[in-house]
Amino acid sequence: MGDMRDFQIFYDDFNGAVATFPTSADPATAWLVDDTSAAGAPTYSKGTSEATLTLASTSEVENVCLHFNDALDFDIDLIQRLEMRVKIGAATFTSGSILCFGLGSARNDTANDVAANAWFRMEGASSTTLVYLETDDGVRDNDDVSSGVTLGATYKEFVIDFTGGKSDVKFYIDGQRVGATTTFDMSGYSSGLQPLVQLQKAANTNVDSVVVDYFKVTCKRV
Repeated sequence: MGDMRDFQIFYDDFNGAVATFPTSADPATAWLVDDTSAAGAPTYSKGTSEATLTLASTSEVENVCLHFNDALDFDIDLIQRLEMRVKIGAATFTSGSILCFGLGSARNDTANDVAANAWFRMEGASSTTLVYLETDDGVRDNDDVSSGVTLGATYKEFVIDFTGGKSDVKFYIDGQRVGATTTFDMSGYSSGLQPLVQLQKAANTNVDSVVVDYFKVTCKRV
């Protein structure tokens, strides 16, 4: 989509040697991880062209979120497109775990309390790894809209498209539009968003993981 003359493009392929994401601001990277674990030791690493978040086997509530330290660098009125290539670490996603990935305002341990968001969501259940679509602009809240698509241990490409304006946000998985019968309207929000991947569980021994191949955000240049 265009080039650097017309667009600002953030792209991260997570190349380089394997390293742990920082948990406090680090001038070497825009990313950091919020980790709420107490006794357990979730892992969150980058390198060899992937970013991986994995919950610990300790029976406790855990929330691990990879984000921009709440620096909301991407103006919703300029965003054109978010692209991610994502998989989970196994063919199943365990009951009691939740995964959200996409764009949001300041993070919160409770994903539904993030004031503004446009993201994909998975919630572990015994019989499905169905992906849901969600937007929230502080006025209109679209939750748990089924994409009809499941996600397992094979990469799929996820796109959130703002080219039709923030009043008509569109979702795509592997090039196919999903949730087309729902209007995802974010026109009530006019501030910035950040990329985030949030993996969490209730007090259980789940060791679910998520792997991100790359993350790309394209915005209009002003």
